[in-house]
Amino acid sequence: MPKATSPRILYACYAHTSREGENFIADHIFGCVISGSQELHIDGKTYTFKAGDFRFFRKNQLCRFVKHPPEGGGEFKSLSVMMDQDTLISLGQENNLHSERPYTGNGAVLLKPNPLLRNYIESLSPYINGSGQINDMISNLKVREAVMILLETNPELKDALFDFRVPGKIDLEAYMNKNYRFNVDIGRFAYLTGRSLASFKRDFERIFHISPNRWLQQKRLDDAYYLIKEKGQKVSDVYLDVGFKDLSHFSFAFKKAFGFAPTRLAR
Repeated sequence: MPKATSPRILYACYAHTSREGENFIADHIFGCVISGSQELHIDGKTYTFKAGDFRFFRKNQLCRFVKHPPEGGGEFKSLSVMMDQDTLISLGQENNLHSERPYTGNGAVLLKPNPLLRNYIESLSPYINGSGQINDMISNLKVREAVMILLETNPELKDALFDFRVPGKIDLEAYMNKNYRFNVDIGRFAYLTGRSLASFKRDFERIFHISPNRWLQQKRLDDAYYLIKEKGQKVSDVYLDVGFKDLSHFSFAFKKAFGFAPTRLAR
């Protein structure tokens, strides 16, 4: 299970395959897989990280992931450091660091092994193996240290780390058709498409002629129907894949839409 050593440093440990569905990456993340492996799906691309891999995730992305313990037994373990905007703004002001151009790299980056990266992860081991807690002052220093190490080892990431602009307005129809399975609230979709909540709802209904919530539920249920009936997938797997977080809510919505429980299709 995940264990926060601080609000910005997360140690994860799973003894079984964990299908957590999805996540919104709100802050840039530097991390390392300690044991096991992890699959991530970001912006139509699939990434696989194995034990010993260092990685960087750009902020403001929707992500699906599956965590696998090592083959033959053991636990999946990872360490993630969230580089929050307040810390980055402060560092930028102190050291005259700023984005020079829009970042054009991938949403997830496999970082080349480097002694600085390895030593940094090892420096966190007393907190993982000890009390499991880092006080705020040390936590702040460790996050700042992670940023400076990334700038030293991967200077091209500066354009991502110190870009504080909000997402620009993008094609709402294309974005929603690509990302509707992510179970995030309407406000998050509005932000990621560069709109206020009011303008998002207005633009959405102009394009789809239906409210966002009704459209999302209908699309997810239609996908679920197809996956269960035509692909023979299990109800217990499908509800997560199409964007529902709760099986009972999925079953209730499915029955209301189609007149029978989803388990009937699986027979």
